[in-house]
Amino acid sequence: MHTQNQKVNLSIIKNKGITLYIKREDLIHPLISGNKYRKLKYNILAAKAAKHDTFLTFGGAYSNHIAATAYAGKKEGLHTIGIIRGEELEDKWQKNATLLLARAHGMKFKFVSREAYRNKNTLAFKEELEKEFGRFYMLPEGGTNGLAVEGCQEIITKEDAFFNVITSAVGTGGTIAGIINASSELQKVIGFPALKGNFLQEDIRKFANKRNWELQNKYHFGGYGKVSPELIQFINNFKKETNIPLDPVYTGKMIFGLIEMIKEGCFKSGTKILAIHTGGLQGIPGMNTLLKRKKQPLLIVE
Repeated sequence: MHTQNQKVNLSIIKNKGITLYIKREDLIHPLISGNKYRKLKYNILAAKAAKHDTFLTFGGAYSNHIAATAYAGKKEGLHTIGIIRGEELEDKWQKNATLLLARAHGMKFKFVSREAYRNKNTLAFKEELEKEFGRFYMLPEGGTNGLAVEGCQEIITKEDAFFNVITSAVGTGGTIAGIINASSELQKVIGFPALKGNFLQEDIRKFANKRNWELQNKYHFGGYGKVSPELIQFINNFKKETNIPLDPVYTGKMIFGLIEMIKEGCFKSGTKILAIHTGGLQGIPGMNTLLKRKKQPLLIVE
């Protein structure tokens, strides 16, 4: 599936002699959008080939991956189970827009403490889950595995050889690894992590087969799911000026960082940049609920 590249016509970009396009992966589907469609594609085929009828995966309260897996499971006739971080959510998940969406599409939940969640990749934890739920096809948190990376390689097409630089938000590293693998050695791939920490370098190296990439760690706004009034205002202004909605957890931070880099002269005049929109728009209502509670500005919703 190919998605359109939409040109961004902002004066700051034109004045620096930069060409910027956004690949609208968010338009693939309202729920299985962006990198989630790419990550699930080959995992669904593998699950069916192995005669599995249940997907089990992991995520937090506002996880795009949880919402996408629930919908994809229903669409493909697979049962879905979400192991959700935070046992305190067990009595109040009905107030969470993402979890309500996942439940509406048939996902069963198991809420675990943050301490227990840290053990999610251990054999003992998996064995406990198998005792409780029976046989299942397990997807890691964020959906990143070899098959997910294979799917994400399809984000980049032959037509994208036109660009000198490709940028993407980074969560678990699977999406950018796929982009790196599909890129040309002559292209520069820049990742904008949505969370603190330098551990992502190693995670990306597990799957990436080129060295033409770097991470920009300055634009995480305090960590995963953390936002500021400045970021919210930027996202709202960007939407008004370009008619392109951005999510506040991933792509919003990436575009903010990219525009800052353009302002600071990090790219020479004539550079052609392709920014990947990885979806995640389903998380906006949940984020607005949190912002409202904190009496902070809200994200514009169509």
